[in-house]
Amino acid sequence: MKALVYDDVETLVYRVMPDPVPGAGQSLISIEASGICGSDMHAFLGHDERRPAPLILGHEAAGVVMGGALDGTRVTINPLATCGLCRACKSGRDNLCPDRMIISMPPREGAFSDYVVMANRNLVTVPDDVPLTKAALAEPLACGWHAVRLGAAALDMPLADAQCVVVGGGAIGVGAALCLRAFGATDIKVIEPNTLRRATLDMIDGFDAVAPGTVEQADLVIDGVGYAATRADATAITRPGGVIMHIGLGEATGGLDIRRMTLQEITFIGTYTYTAEDFRQTAAAIFDGRLGPLDWTEERPLADGQQAFADIRAGVVAAPKIILRP
Repeated sequence: MKALVYDDVETLVYRVMPDPVPGAGQSLISIEASGICGSDMHAFLGHDERRPAPLILGHEAAGVVMGGALDGTRVTINPLATCGLCRACKSGRDNLCPDRMIISMPPREGAFSDYVVMANRNLVTVPDDVPLTKAALAEPLACGWHAVRLGAAALDMPLADAQCVVVGGGAIGVGAALCLRAFGATDIKVIEPNTLRRATLDMIDGFDAVAPGTVEQADLVIDGVGYAATRADATAITRPGGVIMHIGLGEATGGLDIRRMTLQEITFIGTYTYTAEDFRQTAAAIFDGRLGPLDWTEERPLADGQQAFADIRAGVVAAPKIILRP
């Protein structure tokens, strides 16, 4: 098969790789759409020790099952593999499984390729009327769905009455904003510094795109970036008794004003990926239109992946998400 392989820092090579072979309870999926995630960009820049080169990146994918009992089924892929037996898995918090593994991290190759293997229990069937390019958004949108679900439970007011702010206008941030709307929020702002990206966000219904420094207070803040600067902004604007949900993995330290968080009883919750149920619910919301038309992506050939990553790095991509197609 052909695959886009991360060979070295800022170096992706489109080349032939061995075909993956499904085992018991698994399917071979012919990939038709795979999104570029912020974590893929971190790896590309050499900032993610969990993703050493050489490696096939990509974990936001949808395609068609090839062979086996599910042959021909259109599916979107939950890329998070868990044991199903531990306390976390049995309690419905399988995203916290100590043995969790995600494709695009060794030993599991990712979905920037013609084919990928995944357990059948991680596949969600996609209706015939839903494009697989939209179905591939289930993974990043599920991150927002999970964060909004946890944030709504921690908030001391209904989401409908809350001032909600999302930091970052990439797919994670946009997805979180759309999930906030689906959960009943009505006052939603997305902070995005890139004017080119912000112009695209202005065309998406359900939230207001604003520049940094324009928001003074919020009840619920979702940081979809995760740098010291965005954490500092989140800490500064969260009202007393408010909630910060932290999704972004930009850098590990810095930014939080712990003294203010303590004195003002601000709740900080780290949120990683999604549960299997979150993923299924997000996929259902995509299929029935609750998350909008999802027409804010850009499609490019997988063979041109190196240029796509370089363009994202340069800040010249207006779309919140680039979808690569083999």
